[in-house]
Amino acid sequence: MDGDRLTSQKSYWRSLQRLHDSPVFQDAGDEFPEGASSPPSGLSRRSLLKLMGASLALAGAASCRRPEDRILPYVSAPEGLIPGIPLRYATAASIATGVYGLVVESHEGRPTKIEGNQMHPSSLGAASPWLQASILNLYDPDRVRRVRRRNDPEGAWEDATWEEFVQAWSERAAELEAAGGRQLALLLPNFASPTTRRLVRAVLERFPEAATAAYEPFHDANIFAGIETATGRSLRPAYRLEKASTLAAFDCDFLLTESDALSAARGFSSGRRVESASDEMNRLYVVEGSLSLTGANADHRLPLPPTQVADALTRLFESLRERGLSLPELQGPPAASLSEAAQAKLDLMAQDLMRSGSKGVVLAGRRQPPRSHSLALAINRALGSLGEAVTLHPADDVGCDSEEALVRLAEGIEREEITHLIVAGANPIYSAPADLGLREGFKKLAFIAQLSLHADETTELAHWHLPQTHFLEDWSDYRSADSTLSVGQPLIAPLFEACRSVDELLSLVVGDEISPSHSLVRETWRGLLPEEDFEASWRRALHDGVLSEADGGGASVEAPLVIAEAPPALGGTDSDALEVIIAPSSALYDDRNSNNAWLQELPDPITKLTWGNAALISPATAERHHLADGEHIRLSLSDRAIEIPVLILPGHADGCATLSIGYGRAGGGDIARGVGTDATPLRTASHPFLLPGVKIEKVAGRTRHAQTQEHWSMEGRSIVREATLEQYRAQPDFATAPEANLKPYPLWDDPELAGRYQWGMVIDLNACIGCSACVVACQSENNIPIVGPEQVRNSREMHWLRIDRYFAGPPDDPEVVFQPVPCMHCERAPCEQVCPVAATVHDNEGLNVMVYNRCIGTRYCSNNCPYKVRRFNFFNYTGRIPELVQMGMNPNVTVRSRGVMEKCTYCVQRISESKIHARKEGRDVQDGELQTACQQTCPAQAIAFGDISDPNSQVSRWKAQDRNYTLLADLYNKPRTTYLAKLRNPNPQWEEIR
Repeated sequence: MDGDRLTSQKSYWRSLQRLHDSPVFQDAGDEFPEGASSPPSGLSRRSLLKLMGASLALAGAASCRRPEDRILPYVSAPEGLIPGIPLRYATAASIATGVYGLVVESHEGRPTKIEGNQMHPSSLGAASPWLQASILNLYDPDRVRRVRRRNDPEGAWEDATWEEFVQAWSERAAELEAAGGRQLALLLPNFASPTTRRLVRAVLERFPEAATAAYEPFHDANIFAGIETATGRSLRPAYRLEKASTLAAFDCDFLLTESDALSAARGFSSGRRVESASDEMNRLYVVEGSLSLTGANADHRLPLPPTQVADALTRLFESLRERGLSLPELQGPPAASLSEAAQAKLDLMAQDLMRSGSKGVVLAGRRQPPRSHSLALAINRALGSLGEAVTLHPADDVGCDSEEALVRLAEGIEREEITHLIVAGANPIYSAPADLGLREGFKKLAFIAQLSLHADETTELAHWHLPQTHFLEDWSDYRSADSTLSVGQPLIAPLFEACRSVDELLSLVVGDEISPSHSLVRETWRGLLPEEDFEASWRRALHDGVLSEADGGGASVEAPLVIAEAPPALGGTDSDALEVIIAPSSALYDDRNSNNAWLQELPDPITKLTWGNAALISPATAERHHLADGEHIRLSLSDRAIEIPVLILPGHADGCATLSIGYGRAGGGDIARGVGTDATPLRTASHPFLLPGVKIEKVAGRTRHAQTQEHWSMEGRSIVREATLEQYRAQPDFATAPEANLKPYPLWDDPELAGRYQWGMVIDLNACIGCSACVVACQSENNIPIVGPEQVRNSREMHWLRIDRYFAGPPDDPEVVFQPVPCMHCERAPCEQVCPVAATVHDNEGLNVMVYNRCIGTRYCSNNCPYKVRRFNFFNYTGRIPELVQMGMNPNVTVRSRGVMEKCTYCVQRISESKIHARKEGRDVQDGELQTACQQTCPAQAIAFGDISDPNSQVSRWKAQDRNYTLLADLYNKPRTTYLAKLRNPNPQWEEIR
């Protein structure tokens, strides 16, 4: 097999404009995207240098006028604290009902970096973008800082105290208790916490007729309902996908937005790890409407509109039963008609699952109705994967309600049966379905108290507004999907003294006085740990961050499974109407992160969209409605409508659109307000995730999206290399074949590399899922600033690490590949040869380092970098960082100002720390002891870093694999970062189906 032919048979493209050879790209002229290399305000380079010189002179002249600050030592130093030496503590956090064990780095009492806890089964040392960026939420200047009250929601706020609120509540609580609490309602976010569950039960003991609801816009209520219907027990699933060889996901983005995505990503990627041509690899089928991160990593993907996804799962169920799998006969109406091609592909999927047996797993996403989850559970049990790759565990400590709980709440308010409402950590006015009319209903309430991090949309209607603690400021506890218990311990005292936690507010509702969260959690754990050894067990749980419960592992389901009833038909009859998918934002998740600038600027893995949302539609749908990127449409359902720009997404199912929420905020902080479009007005209680019959109309207006997908483009060169598993077995050297006969002619000598260590990196494209956790980890570790939407539109984002996304194949169903691109740390670095002031130089350990104090901003190095991984500070992005936010910055990394070039440093501060630590102990740095920020947080373990002079190191072993190749090897830059080529495991019969 010819190597060149194998690696060039695919044509990769980043956007539809490039695929169709848009005039914008026919004569690029400049290697940089438009606006990226131009000086601000159209200044010439000479004028810019003059201004820079003047600013430097002014800075020098002004330096003598800076106020003097005296550095004083501790009068009494905290125990165990050595200035300059960070401490690390185990804690935990929760997103919806997913629980993640964390390890947080703290400098002199300031938490600065979040990592995953390797001992926790839900995180396994990894952290998602949302967890990484939550450190910024702690230091958010827009957080609520004091208690406020008003008698009328239309009136002005006035400052108050917790003592005054306690008094006001106690007076009302006595009356409510006398009436059994029938006029009281309690609204919480989803939780998986023994202490919160205990306190909610205590509230109901005091107020037995009170209404309670635990609600978030994206919840797992359908999953729990489907499993409970099937088994008769309150259980929740946990997945060990490393044990699966064939996976079929139905509207299930288990790699990013579903609960427990970190452990799922680790398990899935471990099944993609191939070290030699003899290794096996798992196969992933995905059926979905919008192209998700999981769909982008699939070997085969079947794009279907939402009305047909549940029918596709039903068809798979019936196909498996027809092939002899022990499954019950389904009752109810038959599934809606699917195309013959779709049915044939589902039959092929069934054959593969039957062949895999106990290593076959079917997953249904949270948007699917309960019936889909009972079908998936029945299939997994019949295949034999239940108890192996899929386990069930008690859901006793979970609070997760569907929209039905909000319907009961809204009806109680409308009938004036509920007059008092406590909202603890939730924002129902923004996130609840619009047809419930909660905004008008809340105006009827006599008493609304809200505990929240920000003044949000619900705050507008509250009588009392109470400041909430960040999870790093209080004590909490959690139970993960596999029943592992963990304690969330604070890393810092509340930055604002008036802040209280959800559990502390619940303790007030229970007993008319606030109990400290530490006491509440310890009281709960006294019932979970042996009393005779409580203190030792408690301290061990705090140290490790986990306590595994011996619950027998996966709960077996021996009795016949009951299949939930089929939901009412979802689809409409109007052929011009759209089906709308309401999805979590891959950047924000939901409104809780709207004020987080890191996440607002994080490119969506698929669309590369930042600072806003759009209606995602397929190329065919766009053509049918005569729409182009950025043009505005009006989406209407009943008497509600929104206007939003469109974004054409290859691979999206026809006849439907996808909207993400968390945008278009009227409250929530300065960064959140006005960014994007609020999609929640279209949500209904009966259809919160999948909306049928939405009318579409093109309207005036056009938005220029802040996208990064065309920045630093390298199409036309052999960047990504991939093959099928069978092709790899036939030609193991396919990745390096294009350079087999390369005869380089070096233009200069290699640098002297006399250091004890020689650092290098390998990125496994076969394991990488493109989740962008590494991007946020790098930003947090290296104090990388945001630049804002206008500068992103000018191609000036500052991320040191980018994730390139390439499409291949037809626009209606393309293949997707991701490629992380940091600085290559070339041994023959072309950037070093052109810098006139030696600001970018090579050290003796192979690092390409920056001397910021020398850099004068000529940008020659960026011009000469073929990988386009250097970022220039056109503006003083760090000069406007609030002082509170600066508390979360890494003190071991220089904070750059205007006029210098930035880039990946291989986390040189971590290298130095490891070498100092090893030298103090009289030894060498051990392999695995040192990890870069991107490597440490990667859920897929797709990055290896270490000493390439050690042949036994992980990075050396990866570089020795036959899939290891060099980016742009023909330039002979000899980069220290290389790649393992991507492999796919397709079913050879899939493409035969038309």
